[in-house]
Amino acid sequence: MQRRDILKLGCMLGMGWSLNSVCIAQVQNLNDAINKSGRQRMLTQRLAKAYLQIGMGVDLDQSRKILDSSASLFDRQLIELKNFKTTAEIKDGVLRTEKTWLTYKDLLLGKAANPGDAKQVLLLSDSLLAMADQVTQQLEKHANSVAGKLVNMAGRQRMLSQRMAKMYQAIQWEVADASMLGSLELARKEFNGNMRILESHADTTKQIQTELKFARQQWAYFDHAIQQSPDVRTRQQYANTVATTSERILQQMDIVTGLYQVLS
Repeated sequence: MQRRDILKLGCMLGMGWSLNSVCIAQVQNLNDAINKSGRQRMLTQRLAKAYLQIGMGVDLDQSRKILDSSASLFDRQLIELKNFKTTAEIKDGVLRTEKTWLTYKDLLLGKAANPGDAKQVLLLSDSLLAMADQVTQQLEKHANSVAGKLVNMAGRQRMLSQRMAKMYQAIQWEVADASMLGSLELARKEFNGNMRILESHADTTKQIQTELKFARQQWAYFDHAIQQSPDVRTRQQYANTVATTSERILQQMDIVTGLYQVLS
């Protein structure tokens, strides 16, 4: 398989991603449902990251595009997941995320980004993340397959890349609570641990290994940046590094998730 074909497996999320890919308009099967539900999980964090970056003036044009395209994709995938035939418990979970999403979306898009609303954005991003994660875990359990577990884990890496970026930007903008630095370190350790599992898994093909290596290359830059202490002299530099490299990691892990999805 050529790399251009691998790229088509991902449903790209905006102007920062390849525009050659086309999202499938409905959920095809359980692995696809896990992928899309996991992508919803990621979008809860990507939206908050973009909001914070807009407020800080970081990569401004791109951050605005990310905010708008991510909100549109969340809406579209929410409809797809609502229409997918699954258990009553999972269906109820999707409907509960919809209620919180409407409040979250209004806060994100209703007015200009500001430090006061940023704290509420952080709280709602965590609440919606928990709901989307629960649906994803339930779908994985329902699938009860090795491929489903790998799709969930690779998809979770997408979320962690955006969650770490969100937390780092919140700390830089001084809207984070005192516990966020510890939460950032926990997410960093989880990301590293998951990468090791995926890299060593028996079902990780050579194609997937290649894509994981590309993700690792971006991770080196990202990881260095998020470990820097807040400093007014370097704040903008590292905030921009986090903004750009988090998107590149996200792109790579979306490709990896798509490759796991088609494993038989």
